[in-house]
Amino acid sequence: MDRFFKLKELGTNVRTEIMAGLTTFMTMAYILAVNPSVLGASGLDAYGIFLATALAAGIFTIAMGLFVNFPVALAPGMGLNAYFATTVLASKATDHPISASMGLAAVFISGIIFLILTITQIRQLLIVAIPDSLKHAITVGIGLFIAIIGLKNSGLMTIALDASVTDVAKGQFTDLQSFETVIHMGNLESTNVWLTIVGLAIIAILMVLRVRGAILFGILITTLIGMIPGVDAVNFDSLNNQKWVPDFGQLNFWDFDFADLFTTGLLTAVATFTFVELFDTFGTLVGTANRAGFFKNKEEGNKRVGKAMFVDAVAVSGGAMLGTSTVTAYVESSAGVAEGGRTGLTAVSTGVLFLLSLFLAPIALLVPSSATSAALIVVGVLMIQSIREIDFSDYVYGIPAFLTIALMPFTYNIANGISFGIVSYVLLAAVSNLFGGGKHKIHWLMWVLFVLVIARYAFIGSQG
Repeated sequence: MDRFFKLKELGTNVRTEIMAGLTTFMTMAYILAVNPSVLGASGLDAYGIFLATALAAGIFTIAMGLFVNFPVALAPGMGLNAYFATTVLASKATDHPISASMGLAAVFISGIIFLILTITQIRQLLIVAIPDSLKHAITVGIGLFIAIIGLKNSGLMTIALDASVTDVAKGQFTDLQSFETVIHMGNLESTNVWLTIVGLAIIAILMVLRVRGAILFGILITTLIGMIPGVDAVNFDSLNNQKWVPDFGQLNFWDFDFADLFTTGLLTAVATFTFVELFDTFGTLVGTANRAGFFKNKEEGNKRVGKAMFVDAVAVSGGAMLGTSTVTAYVESSAGVAEGGRTGLTAVSTGVLFLLSLFLAPIALLVPSSATSAALIVVGVLMIQSIREIDFSDYVYGIPAFLTIALMPFTYNIANGISFGIVSYVLLAAVSNLFGGGKHKIHWLMWVLFVLVIARYAFIGSQG
């Protein structure tokens, strides 16, 4: 095992890797409950979605560990699953409604596109093309993005609507005036909020004391506190309401409908899935690799991320075959890396736990969001450290880096941050080179991305 995963070479051991894998699993196990709820609205069977989620996460995360030796977990992505559901639902009132089976076909096709882009080395070129300043900015932006997920899920951060708006439809947006605010402190009397604060304090203290496994122990201790009578933050209903033995007969395997592909708006869906997944995955893989120190040897780091992209591409189509929306690399993997995970053994451990969750789902769902939210906030602290590698005094690098960092959490979308970073860098570098005597390198692929990003927002829209 040591030779296969290169444990000593990468400065780790079996115990650390398994604990890191368990930490990653606990921070992303929520997808087992959330994905069926989100995709169930599109008409897919909720239990079938649960099976597909656990199987896809388990199989492709293990593949990432075995074939790439990379401590990154994969699962159906949040945001993309919501887009999947809303695309299907929004089409119901049109002349060409999109069924859930058509939606899965769109995801499958986007995976094939990724596979082609990966085999032809086009996706891997992103690693070389994007400047180091933007790579570090991606790491920082993802850190803030993860922290906001933790703050939002815990209720420590709340969102306020414009007071003049009395009715906002689900999925719609409302503009606020300059004197109005949108982000507020949550209700400190809420059990979830104060339990998150307690969990945050526990993890922070353990980290200050340099306790190995601080994040994992913090999650476990917070969960135990949530079980105390009177706190009641742990929902024991899962022990009675979930199946202990999986029924694979309810799996929506190969549930595709390619009919009317060119007339139902599915091509737009394919384009959106492809674009968002392209930058989301790139950001997550680069951010995680940076945090794990893989880019200290650039050649080795680039090679490993390139292999990870291949597994990710297969996972997109493979997940659709199993009956779920786009499978992608998870930003929560950074929690395992923060625990010391450096090899594929971390991913294999996480994947095995997802497969076991097919039988132990009721137990996995006992961990309250308060416990995992505290962990995600701490991970944000660890990932933001990369900001010191960015030279903000050179505005050609500083402004794009800032836009990348700011737009990821504040638009709640990794792809938006990377997109604005790319466009602003190409624009500013070109102006500096032409009129300011600058010598900033602009890879030819950056020009291609510059055009594609502008075209994407011009013709497809922001999708929120």
